[in-house]
Amino acid sequence: MEVSGVVSAVVIGLLIGVLGRLLVPGRQHIGVLWTLVAGIAAALLGSALAALLGVAATDGPDWTEWFVQIALAAGAVAALNRALAPR
Repeated sequence: MEVSGVVSAVVIGLLIGVLGRLLVPGRQHIGVLWTLVAGIAAALLGSALAALLGVAATDGPDWTEWFVQIALAAGAVAALNRALAPR
């Protein structure tokens, strides 16, 4: 992955984190910062996973890559919510 790919994954990761949080039902007990961190991590991991699967380079929007990233972000938000929720 090139530097421009990493930078774009971080920028897109901010949006991906918010979309992932919207997919998790109920109230989340994590802050905005954790949501953004989950989104950035999901965007980077999703880009790498899409490249391994061969779906990263397409003409037009990379819908499969975005769906993978959003699903990873939702999973990360749910896991962080469970780990950081007050007991």
